[in-house]
Amino acid sequence: MLTSTKVLIAEEHFLMAQGLRKLLESEFENVKIAENGRELFSTVASFKPGVILLDGGLTLLNGTRPAEYFHKLAAVSKVIILSANAEPGHVVEALRSGVSGYLLKRCAFSELTQAIQQVINGKTYVTHLVSPRAVAAAADRVPVRDAVSLTPRQREVLQLVAEGCTAKEIASRLNLSVKTAVFHKMAIMDKLALRTTAELTRYAIENNIVPAISRQSEVIGRTAEVAGVLTALAAQLG
Repeated sequence: MLTSTKVLIAEEHFLMAQGLRKLLESEFENVKIAENGRELFSTVASFKPGVILLDGGLTLLNGTRPAEYFHKLAAVSKVIILSANAEPGHVVEALRSGVSGYLLKRCAFSELTQAIQQVINGKTYVTHLVSPRAVAAAADRVPVRDAVSLTPRQREVLQLVAEGCTAKEIASRLNLSVKTAVFHKMAIMDKLALRTTAELTRYAIENNIVPAISRQSEVIGRTAEVAGVLTALAAQLG
């Protein structure tokens, strides 16, 4: 007999999401997919899932930190994080954000169904692939983060700053004046007590507002662009 609990899969990798749904449909009668962060909250509101299987790396357009939307989703549903990250500190931060479970993407399907049943019953589940002793030790050394009250607009601006955008580019993307874009950047720096763009970028990466690889790709892309311009100029001068 199929379980009536609704399960929502929030996973950006389409093949993995489809595979998970196929497997879960043998256990649960109502399984749905949210393919990206943009549609996650609207899908939660309309579908009203009992359990959300949430890709730990899912990105949102406005730069919301993962811990912030873990907390928001956990307020309306049981959330199980599916992550490739086995670092105990990440497990601790996720649990502190209110999620009910933490699994690695390499876990067996039997462990996934076990985790879902446990969180449905009001329990917390952490994969056996991460040592409980290591998680306990991490809980002692990982500080509890104070919430930083950045507005959604400030998070968007910070995300774009960290991706290497200029004030003019930020203004264009967010439909603002350049002066307003600069104002938001200065307000963020004041609120976070940071003084340089490099510090803002580091903060955004450390708090998962923008992935480190995104910033790295941006820098590489801009470096290649500059190199191309210089090569063209050299050719003209030669």
